[in-house]
Amino acid sequence: MKLAPHLHRIGNDIVAAYLIVADDGITVIDAGLPGHAKDLERELADLGRTPADIRGLVLTHGDSDHIGFAESLRREHGVPVYVHAADAHRARTGEKPKVATGPMRLGPTIGFFWYALRKRAVPTRYVTEVTEVHDGDVLDLPGAPAIIGMPGHSPGSIAVHSPLADAVFVGDALTTRHVLTGRPGPQPAPFTDDPAAASASLDRLAGLRASWVLPGHGAPWRGSPADVAAAVRAAA
Repeated sequence: MKLAPHLHRIGNDIVAAYLIVADDGITVIDAGLPGHAKDLERELADLGRTPADIRGLVLTHGDSDHIGFAESLRREHGVPVYVHAADAHRARTGEKPKVATGPMRLGPTIGFFWYALRKRAVPTRYVTEVTEVHDGDVLDLPGAPAIIGMPGHSPGSIAVHSPLADAVFVGDALTTRHVLTGRPGPQPAPFTDDPAAASASLDRLAGLRASWVLPGHGAPWRGSPADVAAAVRAAA
């Protein structure tokens, strides 16, 4: 789905991934679930592009519902996969601490896990080889994605800022639809390792200039990063 001239989304408000589309190629942000590979193929075809045009895949963190087709894209098409050094082990193995899930409602929770099964979430295919990135890096990829450390949801959670796309991709640093309650609007994401650190990391968004804030779960936010950060804090 086209959001803006250089910005496309695959998936939906349950789980989403994004494409930065430039003249010199495509950068993919997050890899959703394995079944989203078909969505990626369709989006590329609509653009008149192929997987050969993908120069890199940047993961906002290493959780299973963000690494879905990363390994197949790496193995089958040679696309490098970038992840923050602090989440590299998680992306390669799935090892992570157990955290409280927080509030849940039966319907949305069942809907989330049913959607994940439909998109072949089980078994998870972890990423064998990753390229580690760090806070402050600007990657030599289409859209010049800049890495902003956002620890909290996981130690290596990041936001990715692309001036070309006029967007900041935030992964699970926040959500605009709680996958376990169905509650819409900006709010903290569930399954967060360190909620206090995640709240503090929202300060990193305030100084960014972008017209889009794009979470891994929920509707795209059309507005400033500072405004969405304030809304998340107000909802906490």
